[in-house]
Amino acid sequence: MLFTVAVRMLGNEEDARDAAQTTFVKVFENLRTYDPRHRFFSWIYRILMNECLNVRRRPFLVRKHSAFEDGIAQRTDADLVESAERRAAVKKAILELPQTYREVIVLRHFASLSYEEIGEAIGIPLKTVKSRLYSARHLLAGRLGAWV
Repeated sequence: MLFTVAVRMLGNEEDARDAAQTTFVKVFENLRTYDPRHRFFSWIYRILMNECLNVRRRPFLVRKHSAFEDGIAQRTDADLVESAERRAAVKKAILELPQTYREVIVLRHFASLSYEEIGEAIGIPLKTVKSRLYSARHLLAGRLGAWV
């Protein structure tokens, strides 16, 4: 689940792998600081989000594209190309969302968390989760109008 969240937050598998691995190392190194009164997922999620932010701050030239993306561009079948274009448009639109909206979209639609779990993971009230999801979906619909 953490890898999936990282892929959706960062936009490519290699950066996501790096972020997830670094997250697990940091969790291991700091396990003694975990407060069992809180959910473990919320704690590890926050570490992952901080690591994703660190990766996004790296210079663009350092980041690499995934081999998966390069492979899709070489396909010739019309259906596969259209499907790849649609996925690329959705991916681009999600990555262009502000961080607060991107978080709730990724956690809801790619990590399959409930609204309550999202609120707990991010540390925001349930109403704020719903509001951000509504706004994020509205922005995505505007950006993806041609594909909807």
